[in-house]
Amino acid sequence: MENKKELSPEQREEIISVLKSRFEKNMNRHQGLEWAKIKAKLEANPNKLWSINEMESTGGEPDVVGFDNKTGEYIFYDCSAESPKGRRSFCYDREALDARKENKPGNSAMDMAADMGIEILTEEQYRELQQLGSFDLKTSSWVKTPTEIRKRGGAIFCDRRYDHVFVYHNGADSYYAVRGFRGLLRV
Repeated sequence: MENKKELSPEQREEIISVLKSRFEKNMNRHQGLEWAKIKAKLEANPNKLWSINEMESTGGEPDVVGFDNKTGEYIFYDCSAESPKGRRSFCYDREALDARKENKPGNSAMDMAADMGIEILTEEQYRELQQLGSFDLKTSSWVKTPTEIRKRGGAIFCDRRYDHVFVYHNGADSYYAVRGFRGLLRV
């Protein structure tokens, strides 16, 4: 039985090519990093490459945004201008999805992220992303919600308006066509 989380040689070649092109077009996001080392790390981690491909196929436009000297990992964030199209209209997590009696969304942000093998950005990471460009000018993105907020039924999301990053709250069971989530992957 074939592993669902494995790319064909053609798919691997295609996603590596897309990532290289994006890397070269957006050098401001990863100054001091070398593509050859990133490529080698991706090729050595086929499950992570599968996750990167999932980020790409859902509209995230993943790109390298840093390197963790402690772990030796490259950090990829979704860098699409707006919240990824293939990850919108979801409530926050499984608990919120199960609590909805009517008009349930197709999935939750936390479940989809887990299925993709990625993490949802925290508020701090979202703000770091916004230092690299202007993102979510028309959409918003769920971010990892602190436990004390989630215990009370809420969840938080962010967007950028008026050249400022805003953090808001909503019921975790809410979902909107313009709200998705951004993820990160460490490779």
